[in-house]
Amino acid sequence: MEHDRTRAMPAILAAATLMIVAAPALAAPLADAQLESTVSAAIRPLMQQQAIAGMAVAISVEGKQHYFNFGVASKQTEQPVTADTLFEIGSVSKTFTATLAGFAQASGALSLSDTASKHWPALKGTAFDGITLLNLGTYSAGGLPLQFPDEVKAPSDLLGYYTHWKADYAPGTHRLYSNPSLGLFGYLAARSLNAPFADLMQKQLLPQMGLQHTFIQVPTEQLSHYAQGYNKDDQSVRVGPGPLDAEAYGLKTTSADLLHYLELNMRPKAQSPVLERTLAITQTGYYRVGEMIQGLGWEMYRYPVSLDQLLKGNTNEMALQPQPVTWLKPIRVPQPDTWLNKTGSTNGFGAYVAFVPSKNIAIVLLANKNYPNAERIKAAHAILGAVDR
Repeated sequence: MEHDRTRAMPAILAAATLMIVAAPALAAPLADAQLESTVSAAIRPLMQQQAIAGMAVAISVEGKQHYFNFGVASKQTEQPVTADTLFEIGSVSKTFTATLAGFAQASGALSLSDTASKHWPALKGTAFDGITLLNLGTYSAGGLPLQFPDEVKAPSDLLGYYTHWKADYAPGTHRLYSNPSLGLFGYLAARSLNAPFADLMQKQLLPQMGLQHTFIQVPTEQLSHYAQGYNKDDQSVRVGPGPLDAEAYGLKTTSADLLHYLELNMRPKAQSPVLERTLAITQTGYYRVGEMIQGLGWEMYRYPVSLDQLLKGNTNEMALQPQPVTWLKPIRVPQPDTWLNKTGSTNGFGAYVAFVPSKNIAIVLLANKNYPNAERIKAAHAILGAVDR
């Protein structure tokens, strides 16, 4: 699966100067001491209940960043968690992949209405002649599974898998959350830009977004900051290589970098024109499942949103079972009164991020244990609810 390198690698966002500017005050924020008390009241019992060794919490309120760190990055070394501790973020990585694809559309390298086989000609004559990039980016290709089967182990196995895959549903009719779907979306976006996904992400997009401590492969000099993950049996684990891992779940980052990323997403109009267009594509609503509106990477709800609505949108059934979808006509352009969120997990880590542009508030929860999504959402909803009084 070699990329066409006859053209130079695009310098993604190279002309963009990304500026974070403070938005006007929209709410009366909690005093620092009150916010610390609120966060502590939500996080300390959660860590005890779920036996989590360490957590990093980052909150943005009206352009001001707050960092709260709990426990240890490693039980063995007892190194404390800080805002610079690297955590695996699992499927929160999908929002970064969507950002790269959004840039590819904004720059004219692809259209979300393109068929998958247009960007990977080896797929011509397969089901992917009738599956669009938008289907892949919104898990509506027709039943691609949550994970690749065990026999798909290497990049060389991918073409055979996709060539022989058969859809269970007509494309666009059902949502089934899927690493093979979103992973292929990212792979094809990179093909449209004529460079490997990892190079585009690590050397271009992440630095241009000001993310200096976000990695697909953690560099040797950063390994001392890499938290140790723990599985349900309290065994030490970290994510290993897998097919399309970088595209679907492979990023490691800090709470500080991740909060900066959310701030970029909250205030796209403060960025360069190309980044503004890119982020608008990812935050566009394409279809609805219940109260949840599916974007590219992001899952969205009209704000204010109840805890019950968020929990229903993040159940095991929503993640593991096909759900009929209702496409929005017209599509829903980005709305400030929206709760945008994403969960992410690996065997040893659990992440949750959420932001509300109209309220200028955002939260990052990172833990070195995979614990239930519902508990992450309860904590985040309680904290942001206290901020938005």
